[in-house]
Amino acid sequence: MRWLLLGALLGLLLVFPPLLGLLVAAVAAVLSKPVLVAFGLGLAVRTRLPRLRRWAR
Repeated sequence: MRWLLLGALLGLLLVFPPLLGLLVAAVAAVLSKPVLVAFGLGLAVRTRLPRLRRWAR
């Protein structure tokens, strides 16, 4: 699924070259907000961490 989405994105960028500027602007806007960056990194790390047992039962 990930490769299909990447292929679709690259296909759109080949057909509509001005979309690259829009994509760069959108990425720059998201990266300029530290809260969104921290949230995204938290989601990425959370999916890779093993489930921890509860400390107190």
